[in-house]
Amino acid sequence: DYVVVKMIPDNRLPPRHLHSVLTAKTFAVIKWESPYDSPDQDMLYAVAVKDLVRKTDKIYKVKTRNSTVEYTIKKLEPGGKYHVIVQLGNMSKESSMKINTVPLSAPDALKIITENDHILLFWKSLALKESNFNESRGYEIHMFDSLMNITAYLGNTTENFFKVSNLKIGHNYSFTVQARCLYSGQMCGEPATLLYDELGTGEDSSASKSGRSTDVAAIVVPILFLLLVTLGIGFVVLYMRHRRLQNSFMAFANSHYSSRLGSAIFSSGDDLGDEDDEAPMITGFSDDVPMVIA
Repeated sequence: DYVVVKMIPDNRLPPRHLHSVLTAKTFAVIKWESPYDSPDQDMLYAVAVKDLVRKTDKIYKVKTRNSTVEYTIKKLEPGGKYHVIVQLGNMSKESSMKINTVPLSAPDALKIITENDHILLFWKSLALKESNFNESRGYEIHMFDSLMNITAYLGNTTENFFKVSNLKIGHNYSFTVQARCLYSGQMCGEPATLLYDELGTGEDSSASKSGRSTDVAAIVVPILFLLLVTLGIGFVVLYMRHRRLQNSFMAFANSHYSSRLGSAIFSSGDDLGDEDDEAPMITGFSDDVPMVIA
């Protein structure tokens, strides 16, 4: 035996499993399930989006019979903070969640150019890669002094460069450039950070490798020059010794055998042409000298 029981749907229940599927700069995809399985009629949902920064509200209506509902909230702002509430149109119990949209990207190619009494920060326009950024919004610049452990707000600009003066010798600084924060600093872009080592040399040690390579070159080039000079002198000395040895050898090789004297004469190379005293030679035997044979 069995019995079939059909439960009466309770439209006062809240939507289930509300969560975010995708969060971008200007939109967010949210997903939830109906208060009960397999609705037999269309259900009307109210999606309320509260902007926690601007303090504004927007309400969207979604009508569907699906058990799983996916909805895209559009016209959001980069770096914004939102509170999303989903409930049935009859103002039943609600499900809620918070969403933080992706902030604007950091400016690219941040670098430093050192002048006599100041430095210049340069970067690429953020509008080149961010269609949601307007140059009129501008950028803001911060500086962190690691020696004093102090962060300072230097100002903002609508240009792609910024002048920084009054840097102290021996201090290390970190500079950040980002899209200007809106609404009391609550909606900011991602910062681009650059380290600057100010040691009285007036050179940037982290903006690019050119500063350090210049310092290294100033040390390596003289050393290489000295090595080349030393090697050159060494080659000259070796060449001169080789020439002397060659001359001595040639003088030795030019020693000749004197057929007149019947002996070999060797010259030392220093006194060529000088002949030593020689003993009288035996030229033969006389006829009147008896030969004794033992």
